Amino acid sequence: MSQPNIAFSTLAQQDDLSLSNQLSLNLWYDIDHPSLVAENKAQSPTYVLLFGFQLGMQVANLAQQLQLWSSQISSVCRFEAHRDLPPAFVFAVYGGMPELAQQLKQYSADNGVQCAALVNPPQLSAPGLLVMDMDSTAITIECIDEIARLGGVYDEVAAVTAQAMAGKLEFSASLRQRVAKLTGIPLELVAELQSQLPLMPGIEQVCEVLKQHNWHLAIASGGFVPFAAQVQKLLNLDRIHANELDDDGQVLVGTVSGKIVDAEEKARFLSAYRDELGLAKAQTLAIGDGANDLPMLHQAGLGVAVHGKAKVVVEAPAAITAGSLAQLLYFLTIPAR
Repeated sequence: MSQPNIAFSTLAQQDDLSLSNQLSLNLWYDIDHPSLVAENKAQSPTYVLLFGFQLGMQVANLAQQLQLWSSQISSVCRFEAHRDLPPAFVFAVYGGMPELAQQLKQYSADNGVQCAALVNPPQLSAPGLLVMDMDSTAITIECIDEIARLGGVYDEVAAVTAQAMAGKLEFSASLRQRVAKLTGIPLELVAELQSQLPLMPGIEQVCEVLKQHNWHLAIASGGFVPFAAQVQKLLNLDRIHANELDDDGQVLVGTVSGKIVDAEEKARFLSAYRDELGLAKAQTLAIGDGANDLPMLHQAGLGVAVHGKAKVVVEAPAAITAGSLAQLLYFLTIPAR
C-alpha cells in the first residue's frame, strides 16, 4: 500500500494547526518535491523530530531550513507519543549528516524550539533500558546541597562545588571534600529530606509507560544511596548505582565508601547492565543534566540532556530544554515507515 502525498509547498507554507487538519495521526506522508533522489530511499533516513507546545509556523520554517541545508526531505509524520502530550512532527530526511545534528541544535537555540536529529532511535515497542542521573534529572533538587542547607554548611559545600565547576577539582575529589563538610549532620535530617524528594515533572509518566513495555529502569548517580533507594521505590526502578554515605548510626561521619560513581563509572554501569540484559546498544536510553553525565549519554543508543547545562545541551546527542520529561516518549515512539 502506497503512502499518501503532501506537496512541499503546502508543508512549507502552513502553520501546525492547518497541517494538523491535513495530516492524520501516525501516518507517514511522502513529500512531493523534485529535490528528493529516489535511490536514497534505500538508505536509512535521519529522523528530524520537532516537538513542544504551540509550534505555530515552526514546522513550515524547519521544512524550508532543511532544504537550505541540502537535506532531502522524503516524508513527514504527525504522531502522538502520549495522551498528555501534544502531537509532534517528524521528518525522514537523507543527507546532511553529521553537520545536520549541530545545525539543528543551533536552530533550536535561535528559534526557541525543541528538535533533534535521530538515527536508528530506540523503540518503545521492544524491550530496552533507561539509565538516568538522579539529582536535577529524576528529581528536581541536588541532594548534597539540600543536606548542607539543613546542616547549616551550604556555603562551604558550594565553595567546593564552584572549584569543581571551574575545573580545579575532579569529581571524586570534589565529592569527598563536600561530604567531609557534612560531618555531624544528624541522620534524622537526612531521613526528613529523603521522605520529601520532589520528582521531576513527567518522569513518573515515562517510567510507567516504559515498564508497561518491558523496559528496565535504573539510576546511575554521583549522589547517595538513601536518596536513590527512595527514588527507586517511587518509580519502581530495577536497579540503582550511587555512592554510599557513611554514618555511625546517629550522624554522618563525612566519608563515602566504595568506588566513587563518577562519569566513567556511570558509563561503565550502563554498558555492563545492557550486556547483562542482552540488549542491543540501540535499545538503550540515558538521560542527565551535567557534564559528568556526558560519557553515559554517549555510551547509550540515545543520550538526552534534560534541562541540562549549556555544555551538555551542546554535546549531548539530543536534548529536552523545556517542559515535562514525559517528552522523552517522543524519542521512542516515532511510527514505523
